[in-house]
Amino acid sequence: MAYRLLTDLVIALHFAFLLFIVAGGLLARPYRWLIGPHLLAAAWGVYVEAMPGLICPLTALENALALRAGAAGYRGSFIEHYLLPVIYPDGLTPLAQRTLAALVVAITVAVYAWPRRKMGSGSGRGNLRDGPAHAA
Repeated sequence: MAYRLLTDLVIALHFAFLLFIVAGGLLARPYRWLIGPHLLAAAWGVYVEAMPGLICPLTALENALALRAGAAGYRGSFIEHYLLPVIYPDGLTPLAQRTLAALVVAITVAVYAWPRRKMGSGSGRGNLRDGPAHAA
């Protein structure tokens, strides 16, 4: 039972990491300290998707825990196992993998290239580049 719980926890963490790869730039806009971690995560996501046969360590951990829990585990990557049956029912091809990598790059570039709005200077609340405004 503990291994099944750990497996589910790692799967949830893996999914959260994928969301951070794709949408973390939106969090990094108001929280500038997230820029470095997000760019590293996005680079890792692109690398894993662009390199055929490379498996994310979280996938290996999921499989190991699932096997310890008595489940069968799975072959391939997290995306291949959980997301591609929905997005690409026929499976992950090298072209689809490169397309996913390019999509991560395009989203990341678009989010960071999107101009930041400046708040009115008379409000005393700073601007979005300084992080979320806090009431005094």
